[in-house]
Amino acid sequence: MNEQENQAQVRFWPVMVAIFVGSFLCVLASSTINIALPILQDHFETTLSSIQWTLTGFILAMGTFAPIVGYLGEKFSYKRLYLYSLIGFVIASGLCALAWDEYSLIAFRVLQGVFSGLIMPASMAIIYQVVPREKQAMAIALWSLAAMMAPALGPTFAGWLLQNFDWQWLFLMNIPVGIISIILVSAYIPFYRLSVPKKFDGIGFVTVLVSSSSLLLALGQGHTWGWGSAKIISLLAIGAITLIIFIWRELTTDTPLLNLRVLQYRRYTLNLIITIILTVSLYSGTFLTPVFLQRIQQVSAMDTGLILLPASLVMALIMPVVGKLYGSLGPRWLMAMGIPLLSLGTLMLSWLSLDISHSYIIWWMLVRNLGIAMVMMPASNASMEQIPPHLAGHASSISNWTRNVFGSFAVAVFTTMLASRSAHHAQDLVAAGDTSEAHIGMMSFTMSVNDVYLVATLVAGIAFPLALLVGKVKTAKAQPEQVKASA
Repeated sequence: MNEQENQAQVRFWPVMVAIFVGSFLCVLASSTINIALPILQDHFETTLSSIQWTLTGFILAMGTFAPIVGYLGEKFSYKRLYLYSLIGFVIASGLCALAWDEYSLIAFRVLQGVFSGLIMPASMAIIYQVVPREKQAMAIALWSLAAMMAPALGPTFAGWLLQNFDWQWLFLMNIPVGIISIILVSAYIPFYRLSVPKKFDGIGFVTVLVSSSSLLLALGQGHTWGWGSAKIISLLAIGAITLIIFIWRELTTDTPLLNLRVLQYRRYTLNLIITIILTVSLYSGTFLTPVFLQRIQQVSAMDTGLILLPASLVMALIMPVVGKLYGSLGPRWLMAMGIPLLSLGTLMLSWLSLDISHSYIIWWMLVRNLGIAMVMMPASNASMEQIPPHLAGHASSISNWTRNVFGSFAVAVFTTMLASRSAHHAQDLVAAGDTSEAHIGMMSFTMSVNDVYLVATLVAGIAFPLALLVGKVKTAKAQPEQVKASA
C-alpha cells in the first residue's frame, strides 16, 4: 500500500484532535507552572531559586531531547513514538501530583519535559506523513494553534485552578485529557515506518545532548548567575564546541542521528530562518506584556490572562482561515500581510505608560496576534512542502529544536536588556531631578519594556524581505515512496 492510498483512508478530524490535544497539553504544561511557583515554594518550604527548577528543568529536557525524534521515529515509527510519549507524559503528570518534596517534583518535571520534547516534533512529522497534501495547510494551522494558544490561556486557567483547587490539579488535569488523546492516536493514526536506521549514532546522541543542555542552561541562567561568571562562560564554551562536533558528525556519518542534510532544501532553510527571526520577536510579547501588567499595573495573574484572552481567541478564529487561504494565496502574500501587522502591534506596545489603558493593550495585542496567525503557519508549512516524507521527522526535529534554543535565547537577551536599560533609565530620571524611588522604579522599568518592544519590532522587520522570496511550491511532485503499513 503506497503513501497516497494510506492518506486517502485517514480520517482527518479524529487524527487532528489527537494531534491537537497532545500538542496543547505538553505546551500548556510549560506555561501553567509559572503562576504556581510561589504556592509550590510555600508548600515545600523551599527557596524560589530552587523551585524555579521545576520550570527550568522542564524546558531543558524538552529542548535537549527534541533532536533525537528523527532517529526514534524511524526506529519505532512516528505513531508509536507519539503514542508512547503521550503515555509517558500522562504517567509523569501523575508522578508530579504525587511529589513529596521539591527534588522529587523537579525530577518528575524533567521526565515530563523529556516526553514533551518528543511530542511536538513527532506530531508535526505525523501531519506530513499521514495527512493528505491538500489538507496539510489546515492541519499545520491547527498544530500551530495548539502551540500558541496554550501559553496564552495557561496563566488564566492556572490562576482559576489554583484559586479553587490544590496545586496537584495542575498535573492531574493532564491525565483524563491525555488518555482521550492516547485512545484517538491508537484508533485513528495509521502505523508508518518509511525507513529504518541501520545503527544508533552514539557520538551524535552524546554531543547533541551535551550541546543542547549546556546552551539552554547557560541562556536560561545567564541573568541569574551573571553573563561573565565562570559557570556561564564554561557552559557556553562546552555547548559551542560540542555543537560543532555534532554538526561535523552528522554531516560525515552514513547513519546520522539528526539528518542535517535536509538543510540542502533551500525552501526549508529559508523558512526556518524566517521562523527563527519571528520566534525571537514573538517571545517579547509572551514575556513582557504579563510582566508589565502584573508588576507595574498590579493586575492579578488571572486578570492578566483575561486581558490577553481576546487576542488569543482572535488567533484561534483566524488560524483555520489562514489554513484555508494558504492554497489560493500561498505563503508569500500571507506573510507579507502578517509581518507588518505583527510589527505594527509590537511597535505600538513600545509606547506604554504607567496608566496606559487595558483597552489599548488588548487592541494592539489583538493586531499583533492577527499578524502571528498569518505568519507562523505559512512559514511552518512552506518549510516542509518539499521535504520528502521519510525526512519529515528530521526536518520537524530541527524546526522544534531551533525554536526551543532561540526562544530561550530571546528570553535571555530580553531579560538582560530589561535589567540594563532599567538601570540606565533610572540614572537619567535621577539626573533629571526625580526623587521618588517608587516612581523611578516603575518609570525606568516601563521605559525598558518599551525599549525591548522596539528592538522586537526591528527584529520582526528583518523577516519581511525574506518572506517575499517564498513563492508557491511547484505543483510537480516526485512519485510517492513505498511505505510499510499495518493495523
